[in-house]
Amino acid sequence: MTVSMRVMSAGDGYKYLLRTVAAGDGDRSLSTPLTRYYNAEGTPPGRWMGSGLPALGKGQIASGDEVSEAQLQLLVGMGRDPVTGVPLGRDYPVYKSVAQRILERTAALDPHLDRVGRARAITAIEAEETGRGTRRAVAGFDFTFSIPKSARVLWAVADAGTQSLIAQAHHDAVADMVAYMEREVAATRTGATAGDGAVAQVDVTGIIATAYDHYDSRAGDPHLHTHVVISNKVQTVLDGKWRSLDSRPMHGATVALSELHEAVFADHLTRMLGVSWESRERGRDRNRAWAITGVPEALVAEFSTRARHIDEATDRLIDAYVAEHGRRPSAAVIMKLRAQATLSTRPEKTVHSLAELTATWRNRATVVLGEDATGWARRVAVNDQPLLLRADDIPLDIVRRLGESVVAAVGEKRSTWRRWNLTAEAARWTMGYRFATTRDREAIVGLVVDAAEAVSLRLTPFELASSPAVFRRPDASSVFRPKNSTVYSSHQLLDAEDRLLERSHNTTGPTISLETMERIARRPDGDGRVLGEDQAEALARIAVSGRVLDVLVGPAGAGKTTAMNALRRAWETEHGKGSVVGLAPSAGAAQVLAEDLGIATENTAKWWQTHQTGGATFQLGQLVILDEASLAGTLSLDRITGLAVEAGAKVLLVGDYAQLQSVDAGGAFGLLVHDRGDAPELVDVHRFTHAWEKTASLDLRHGRTDVIDTYDVHGRIRDGETEKMIDDAYTAWRADLLAGKATVLVSDSNESVTALNNRARTDLILDGTVHGPREVDLHDGTRAATGDVVITRRNDRRLRAGRGWVRNGDRWTVIDARDDGSLTIQRAGTKRGATVIVPAAYAAEHVELG
Repeated sequence: MTVSMRVMSAGDGYKYLLRTVAAGDGDRSLSTPLTRYYNAEGTPPGRWMGSGLPALGKGQIASGDEVSEAQLQLLVGMGRDPVTGVPLGRDYPVYKSVAQRILERTAALDPHLDRVGRARAITAIEAEETGRGTRRAVAGFDFTFSIPKSARVLWAVADAGTQSLIAQAHHDAVADMVAYMEREVAATRTGATAGDGAVAQVDVTGIIATAYDHYDSRAGDPHLHTHVVISNKVQTVLDGKWRSLDSRPMHGATVALSELHEAVFADHLTRMLGVSWESRERGRDRNRAWAITGVPEALVAEFSTRARHIDEATDRLIDAYVAEHGRRPSAAVIMKLRAQATLSTRPEKTVHSLAELTATWRNRATVVLGEDATGWARRVAVNDQPLLLRADDIPLDIVRRLGESVVAAVGEKRSTWRRWNLTAEAARWTMGYRFATTRDREAIVGLVVDAAEAVSLRLTPFELASSPAVFRRPDASSVFRPKNSTVYSSHQLLDAEDRLLERSHNTTGPTISLETMERIARRPDGDGRVLGEDQAEALARIAVSGRVLDVLVGPAGAGKTTAMNALRRAWETEHGKGSVVGLAPSAGAAQVLAEDLGIATENTAKWWQTHQTGGATFQLGQLVILDEASLAGTLSLDRITGLAVEAGAKVLLVGDYAQLQSVDAGGAFGLLVHDRGDAPELVDVHRFTHAWEKTASLDLRHGRTDVIDTYDVHGRIRDGETEKMIDDAYTAWRADLLAGKATVLVSDSNESVTALNNRARTDLILDGTVHGPREVDLHDGTRAATGDVVITRRNDRRLRAGRGWVRNGDRWTVIDARDDGSLTIQRAGTKRGATVIVPAAYAAEHVELG
């Protein structure tokens, strides 16, 4: 994504923007902040943006003016006019500090407590309150606008004049997007009372924003991007009062803004330099990306990884080793030297001038290109006059076809959608066109979205009564209905849902007797477990229901596997061995189900593919258990259950409607559960040690947001800046690992996962867990050696491991890294588990550190 968004807290949350800002010299004669500060240490000061600026300081601030730290503190830190200091509406709510809360709770302790009891109580209070931290009010929204990687590379090595033009295209695109946000996204809420009592979403006079340019990534690679911090304070058109932004559209529009921004920037750069754009593959499981024609992927890759820095540091350590020992180190020693180099080159945020950075980038690019990088950039940036389109150059029949394609694409991903979902997809489908102006692009994207809405099925009812003129927007819509909130679907999905509902009401399916089910339920299983009351009751209802399509609901830890095992034994008692088969949406989930129940199991996509070639069918009287059903797409469920009905089989969907939903258009499992009102459900959670956590997990599952406070009180929530949070999470993960605990570390992006994997691997090399003598290169720039834990990322049935095969998402331990680039791997967590040799080509493309 070229646009990301994070919420900014009041107080000192703004200070990270100022850490690398260079001191200004007052010279405003050059065209852009980037060129003005070309030789200065650090990044340019912020500049003001937004059409809400005239309301500040009696008009003393203009767009493009420099932002001082004092102004930023007043506006973002305190919610006040950055010139006069006058409050802009209500003050930000002030939450009590940790110390204040501790004092208040300590003072309220029972005065009759003895000294020991009081000391223990105070210790408990301090632990709880310190864990909670201090809450902060929302002061604004930090939208980060980045240019595509190929454009970053061209900007990084071009001559100063071309750099300036690319930067200008970037700034123009950001300005266009801010103006678009003012027209289409920014709004506030009002009504009888502000805040939670607000009932109307109304327009604002504009937004107030500050923009900060940054040059590079933490690793020192070129990464031209701009932080646009939009103040939460906005002035209402309706009555002139200052209120807070409605955060819902700010979150909901982010993906659409990102897709539209990429296209708008591409237009600007093409108009500026005449460059053309092409769509490129980005490897396994990643969407195609648009790149500037003529910028090779090898150059993009050079500036997308720390590998070069680590290689250079490793070479220095090897040279030092040779000087000291008089011989080259062994492969095992080199691995440890590389680990030391990884630690020593772990990037800290350093401050350089753009001139220094550019010189370094040009040298690196020259090595990759085999020619002078600046001369290469000059050729890429010199082009013939490009073909630019106006909105009326696109025929309406093309617009209609694009609208249909957009709906088809969105319908594959989700069962319902809103205008912002269609806008994001429309921006993707029109990325191949270059437009003469941003208005032309916005017009075509808008027309495509209109066409997509026209062929979608509207689920939100129309307004039955019109609002008075004062309560209508310029487009005649009512302020009592949020903009872009209409929900759509498609006839195809709704027809599939209707068929699923019909099958769930059909009671002509196979059954087993209540006597058999109760007898099996009373017996302990192979591990000595006996069903609980909720499990036995749920299975009894499933056994005798006769429903062709049935459900079993249970949150994580409620014993779904134990229940399914008992049902499998009871079903086979009456219908014979092999009468229970399994399906799951993923190969990994299918493997787990097969191992847990001892039945033939397949993933839904593979089963359907095999069925189409005549190799997979259902049988009369079969029970088909489809696990992780909330992850199954609606159309997939429709196809599979339809075949089961024809064969006289029964399908049991097992899952939790309150957990993750399908990657494909889903939601059918929840629909089937809520349609019945009496769905068999497991309610006793067994997985948690603490009683409070059992209750809290169920509240969280049902969307009761106030339960967040419960986790906060028990010290389960930490907050802080991103880098500190990553460090703290890694430190906790490492401590768990050393203590012999099974632990999981989750992050929000592939980049941070790769960085954390590298960091973990470095520590494991240095403590001897991972060792040589050989390493194999993986696709993301990492390496694997004996002792590493890895994950396979593609199903390959040819690679047999015992009775199973290599699946996407399986975790393995590397037994041997071979000279030819292949890996011998063993299922993780087992000492004598199945092993397999994965070929070098598979290891290089489909294996990652785990």
